[in-house]
Amino acid sequence: MQVKAGDLLEKINYPSDLRELSEDQLEQVCQELRQYIIDVVSVNGGHFAASLGVVELTVALHYILNTPYDQLVWDVGHQAYGHKILTGRREVFDTNRIYGGISGFPKRSESEYDTFGVGHSSTSISAALGMAVASHYKGEKDRQHVAVIGDGSMTAGMAFEALNHAGIENSNLLVILNDNNMAIDPNVGALKDYLTSITTSKPYNRFRDDIANVLLKISKSPDALTYKVVQKLEKSVKGTLLKRSNLFESLKFRYFGPIDGHDVKNMVKVLRDLRDIPGPKLLHCITTKGKGYALAEKDQTKWHAPGLFDKITGEIKKTKYEKPQPPKYQDVFGHSIIELAEMNPKIMGITPAMPSGCSLNLMMKAMPTRAFDVGIAEQHAVTFSAGLSTQGLIPFCNIYSSFMQRAYDQVIHDVAIQKLNVIFCLDRAGIAGADGGTHHGAYDLAYMRCIPNMTISAPMNEEELRNLMFTAQQDNMGPFVIRYPRGQGVMVDWQKPFKALQVGKGRKICDGDEVAILTIGHIGNEAVKAIAELNTEGYNPAHYDMRFVKPLDEELLHEVFSKFNKIITVEDGCIEGGMGSAILEFMADNNYQAQVVRLGIPDRVIEHGEQPELWAECGYDAKNIIAQVKNLAVSQNTHTIAS
Repeated sequence: MQVKAGDLLEKINYPSDLRELSEDQLEQVCQELRQYIIDVVSVNGGHFAASLGVVELTVALHYILNTPYDQLVWDVGHQAYGHKILTGRREVFDTNRIYGGISGFPKRSESEYDTFGVGHSSTSISAALGMAVASHYKGEKDRQHVAVIGDGSMTAGMAFEALNHAGIENSNLLVILNDNNMAIDPNVGALKDYLTSITTSKPYNRFRDDIANVLLKISKSPDALTYKVVQKLEKSVKGTLLKRSNLFESLKFRYFGPIDGHDVKNMVKVLRDLRDIPGPKLLHCITTKGKGYALAEKDQTKWHAPGLFDKITGEIKKTKYEKPQPPKYQDVFGHSIIELAEMNPKIMGITPAMPSGCSLNLMMKAMPTRAFDVGIAEQHAVTFSAGLSTQGLIPFCNIYSSFMQRAYDQVIHDVAIQKLNVIFCLDRAGIAGADGGTHHGAYDLAYMRCIPNMTISAPMNEEELRNLMFTAQQDNMGPFVIRYPRGQGVMVDWQKPFKALQVGKGRKICDGDEVAILTIGHIGNEAVKAIAELNTEGYNPAHYDMRFVKPLDEELLHEVFSKFNKIITVEDGCIEGGMGSAILEFMADNNYQAQVVRLGIPDRVIEHGEQPELWAECGYDAKNIIAQVKNLAVSQNTHTIAS
C-alpha cells in the first residue's frame, strides 16, 4: 500500500533537497515526516516509537551536515526510519522489513547514507571514531563525524571504551546522546540516575540557558589564549553548579546540553555552532520516545514495535483465531521460571535489557529481589551470573542468541572453565524473522558446541522447554544451554507437570525405513509435517529428535547408522559446525558410511523476512525436507557423503 507524503516531504528525495528549504519550513517537514512514519508503520509494521522520538534531530542533522560526505552513524538503528525516508528511500519505505524489501536497520549495501551497518547496540561511537581518525589521517579536516546513541545503548561497556579512546584523539567527533530514559524497556542503573540529575538540575539549566550561548560563541575565537581561558571557565562553572557534571568532561569531551530534542530550530542552531568546534564533543538531547503519537508516548515499551495498528484509534490489530493458539516460547519461559523459582529458592533470573522481550518481566514483578535487568551489558550479565553461581545460586541468564555472541569470552572464561551451573536460555535462536541478518540466532549451536563442559539442548515444543529448564536447575549440572526460537510453539495444552530429562538422550518420534531424519529443536515440527505428507505418498522415513547436541546421544546414533545409510539432518542454525557437522564427526569417528544430507542455514548472511519464507529460502522447511527424502529414496549411491 503506497502512502502519500506531505507537500514538503514529497519534494525531498535526498538531504540536498531538504537543505533548499528555509529554517521556517523545517517544523512542517518534521510534522509531515512524523505523520508519514505513522501512516506507513501502522499498515506495514516495524519499529515505531524510537523513530518518532528523533524526527526533529534527524531533520536538523541532515539540514546542517553535508551528508553523505559528512558521516552520520545511528546506534542500533531502531530510530533511523526518518533517516531512511530523507535519504532516497521514501518511495520504497513501504517495503521496510518485508521479504525482498529494504532493511529495518541502516545497511551499507543499501545506501551511501548508511555509513555503518548496525543492529546491535553501542557500536556507534567506536565506528564514528574510526571514521574520524581515518579522515584526520587522510587530511579531510572539513569532514564531520556524528554518532547518535541512546541513553540505553550508553549503558554498554563498549560505549565507554569508545569514549575513553575518543577523549585522547583530537578528531572531529560529535556524540549526540539521545536521552529518552528508554531502551525497549525503561532504562536501569546509575547512569540513568546521573542523566536524570542533569536534566532536573535547576541551577545547571539556568546556567545552560543564560551563559552557554555566550561561551559557545567565544570558544570559537581564533585566539588560542582566549580559547583556553573559556574552556577553563566553562569547566569551572559546570563543576560548581552541578558537582557530578564531569562524567563526560572527565573523559575529555566538551559537554553541551541538555537541550530540547524536539525544538528543530534550536537544534539547527546548536548543531551549526558545534560543527565549528574542534575535538570530541557530546551534545545531550532530551527527547520523548513515541513523540507525536499519544499512545506511544504513554506506553513506550508496548509501542516499540507494535505490529499493525489503527492509526486513528490506536487499536493494535491481532489475528483472530477460532481455536486457542499455542503460546510464544518466551512466555513459556517467563511463566515456567516463576514456577521453578517457587520450588527452588536458589533460582535467579538475569537479562540484559530485554525483560519484556524474553518475558523475565513476569518474574521481576512477582519476585523483584530475584530477577535482574542489568542494562545493555551482555558481558556483565554472563559474569554476574557466574558470580551468583559461585555462591550456590542457580542463575537463568536469558539472552537472545545473536546478542550472546557479544559475551563469548565470558561464557568460556568465566563460566565453562570453572564449570559453573549457569543456565543460558537463548531466545530468538535460529531464523529471527524481519529483523534480519543482525538478529538471526544462526551460530549458537556451532559456537557453543566447541566449548568444554557445556550441555547444549533445544526443545521441540513447549513441554520440552519446561522440562529442560527443570532438568538444568538440578544441582551440579554445570553450564547448560537451552535454545529456542522466536514465536509460537505447537502445544495449546503446554503447562504440564515438570519432569527431569536424561541429559544427552534424544528420542525416536517415529520409526521408518530407507531414510532417517534427525532434527534438533522446534524445526523438528517441519519434519513432522513433511513426514505426514510423505506417508500419504508411500514414503516412510524415520524421525529422531536429538534434543541434545552436546552430549550427543551416541546410543541413538549407533541405532540410526546401523539401520540407515541415507540420513538427513535438519537444524535452524548454521550448517558450518552445527548439529549436522556433529553427526558427520560421529560417523567418521565410528567408521560408519552413509549418505548424509545436511539442511540448515547456509554459509551466507540471510536477509530479513518472515520465518517460513526464510526457512524455505534456506532449504529446510517441510517442502524442502519432502524433496530431499524423495531424492534420497531414489538415489542409488549409498556410500557418498553429501553435505
